[in-house]
Amino acid sequence: MSIRPFHLAIPVHNLEQAREFYGRVLGFSEGRSSDHWIDYDCYGHQLVAHLDESMESADKAHNQVDGHAVPVPHFGVVLDMETWQQLADRLKEKGIQFAIEPYIRFKGQPGEQATMFFYDPSGNALEFKAFNDLSQLFAK
Repeated sequence: MSIRPFHLAIPVHNLEQAREFYGRVLGFSEGRSSDHWIDYDCYGHQLVAHLDESMESADKAHNQVDGHAVPVPHFGVVLDMETWQQLADRLKEKGIQFAIEPYIRFKGQPGEQATMFFYDPSGNALEFKAFNDLSQLFAK
């Protein structure tokens, strides 16, 4: 099965902060842009930061998963383990504050995965994860 790239548009309250975070911190390549939005290449997927100056910071909902408070909603990409580790190292070097530090979730169980959660400057929650065995992605 060939997976097609997804397209995700997210609100941000400041485009320059988004440009710094998504472009310089995460290292995503910038595509088209205007005064109101910026396209990014998010591991081959199209992520668009749309300016919403009226955006208000709100308390985030959380669900308990493997003993951690997972922010809801959130988005991210499933990476290979090497790329995931490189991203985790890059974020630590950049001083990013993690909502959930990089760790192995469901260790020794079906669906074992590396995961980490953090927020962008507009409060959007991101999760990046990786599997040693991608066939475990939907394991029960």
